[in-house]
Amino acid sequence: MNQQRQEAVIANIKSRGRSYGIIAIFFIAAIVVLTTLSGSWYTVDQSERGVVLRNGAFVGEAEPGLGFKIPVIDNVVKISLQTLKAEFPQVPAYSMDQQPANLNVSVTWKVDPGRVKEAYADFKGIEGLLNRVINPQTNKQLKSVFGQFTAYRSISERAKFNADFDIALRDSVKEFPVIIESVQIENIDYSTAYEQSVEQRMLAEVEVQKLEQNARREKIQADIRETQADGEARAVVQQAEAEAKAIKLKGDAEAYAIRERAKALAENAKLVQLVQAEKWDGRLPQTMLPTGSIPILDMREREK
Repeated sequence: MNQQRQEAVIANIKSRGRSYGIIAIFFIAAIVVLTTLSGSWYTVDQSERGVVLRNGAFVGEAEPGLGFKIPVIDNVVKISLQTLKAEFPQVPAYSMDQQPANLNVSVTWKVDPGRVKEAYADFKGIEGLLNRVINPQTNKQLKSVFGQFTAYRSISERAKFNADFDIALRDSVKEFPVIIESVQIENIDYSTAYEQSVEQRMLAEVEVQKLEQNARREKIQADIRETQADGEARAVVQQAEAEAKAIKLKGDAEAYAIRERAKALAENAKLVQLVQAEKWDGRLPQTMLPTGSIPILDMREREK
């Protein structure tokens, strides 16, 4: 009886083991199916592009949205197309006049959307492009362009320096699948000795400008005084000319009157006697020559 019970228990255990095995197999199969199904689709964000690889070989590009692939065999590598910023602090360089400086530069860039395959195949994505293209070209072109400027011009013509560097960097990466959006020369640090010399030169230039302004102001004031003097002199000359003309006109009038009066007297001798009579005060001369005559009496006798 005991033996039969033992055999029944053993059979029961074996039966349960087979059931558990079947459940485990179904569970594992379900996991495999779910894993397979979940690996057969993918999504690509709007700011990304996908590179579809089959057993490691490129088979196509994945556009934004939902896509399907062969599970296990296919793989999708996503590459961001967002704008990235690379910063380059304290880049050592020499100016045209051999002044050492440390430059702080930033570059904004992104992967060319039309060359995603090349970006992955040749550079394996963002990191490869940054390390093999952006970093070395930025350092190279920055030092090259900076070497074309003297230390003074790099400061006084900062905008041109930035623009020349921008053009040089863009030209240098044309063959690579990247787009340079902007560059910025954020700071230029020269040695303390050079900065002090620049400060002294600026102070000297300010002093020169001040002296030039004073000289221009004095010249303007001198010109004003000269103009005023010229005006006053012209006024005096004009007044003198006017007075001379008035005197001349008065003299001409008097001369004309004298001429006319002399003419009239010459034409009428008795008019002279009349004028004398008009001016006689009625008194006889106190002294007379023996042969002289009194003009008024002589005139009256002639009239008789």
